[in-house]
Amino acid sequence: MTSTAVRVRSAPEYDLAVVGAGFAGLACARSAAVRGLSVLVLDRQARAGQVIHTTGLLVKEAAERWEVPARLTQRIRGVRLYAPTLSYIDLTAPGYYFLATNTAALMQWLAEEARRAGARLRYDCPFRGASRDTGAMVLAGIGARVRYLVGADGAHSSVARAFGLSRNRAFLLGIEAEYEDVGGIDPDRLHCFLDSKLAPGYIGWVVPGVDGMAQVGLAARWPHKPDLPAFERKLAPLFDWSRARRIARRGGRIPVGGRVARFARDRVLLVGDAAGIVSPLTAGGIHTALESGWRAAHAIADYLEADGPEPARAATAAYPRFALKRALRVVADLPLPNWLFNAMLGSAALRLVASSIYFHRRSDGALSRATSREEAELRRPAD
Repeated sequence: MTSTAVRVRSAPEYDLAVVGAGFAGLACARSAAVRGLSVLVLDRQARAGQVIHTTGLLVKEAAERWEVPARLTQRIRGVRLYAPTLSYIDLTAPGYYFLATNTAALMQWLAEEARRAGARLRYDCPFRGASRDTGAMVLAGIGARVRYLVGADGAHSSVARAFGLSRNRAFLLGIEAEYEDVGGIDPDRLHCFLDSKLAPGYIGWVVPGVDGMAQVGLAARWPHKPDLPAFERKLAPLFDWSRARRIARRGGRIPVGGRVARFARDRVLLVGDAAGIVSPLTAGGIHTALESGWRAAHAIADYLEADGPEPARAATAAYPRFALKRALRVVADLPLPNWLFNAMLGSAALRLVASSIYFHRRSDGALSRATSREEAELRRPAD
């Protein structure tokens, strides 16, 4: 009589599961894998960079910290700030720059970096919840058992909802279109537009992108709905639209309420937009997303492998509180009239404030300056 042994395949085991393959999630996954953790990444998209919800503009600090390949970027050396009348001033800071990116390709590069480090990425695999089981969590739908869970799944985090963590409550609503062959855009300037009617609580923008692309968008405090066609009509005197062709359009809500109150509980931690790690004033979140993912990965590795403290403690110390920027968000949300922006554009006070916002006093300790005496003067586009 012959007996047949039955082999039972156990559910896969991972040290860390990261929900969301955006900037924060991929930074966390890569760094955790480099530290030797077994990492699983889940994302609802079918592939890396399939759907983009961000302009993808990198500040200098993020570009240097993550050594983004030059082929994916376009360097921008300054800011052109427009009043509602379309008069403008140019601002720069010594040694400072921004990087416009091919954001879809950048996400693909980050995903490949995480894979090369050893993380396993599963696309077309949304988070469906998790249950706790004897020191681990079991991911619903796939049965994977994990020792720690990171929610990097954006402003409307499913992980936050599943585990009773705080969620973002204050938002901007942004909309953006990507164009080919818009003429007349100075490629060395990030073009920013003040207009309290079209963009209450924020600004409009035109970003000279990679390979001749241009990103045109604006945002407004929720629940105002930005009118992109009206903004594009306003831009008609500035740029040549005769050969322009729209190739993409995107939009979404941007959290600007600052760090959420409760971003962690037993073996669960939120990072990036899910944790509200977005500047309440500028709505910039890529640099902070990358940094929060990196810090979370190392805190979790220390906790799981080196008897380190609970990662929530490290995150509490490291995540920015944005106290000043939350206060300035209150000011930005005031219904300031356009005549005030027109009157202030040439003032030293506005130039100082704008320099502090755009360049963060991080270029050799200097605030931005006008690039020349002529550039410091107000300019009006030709009729």
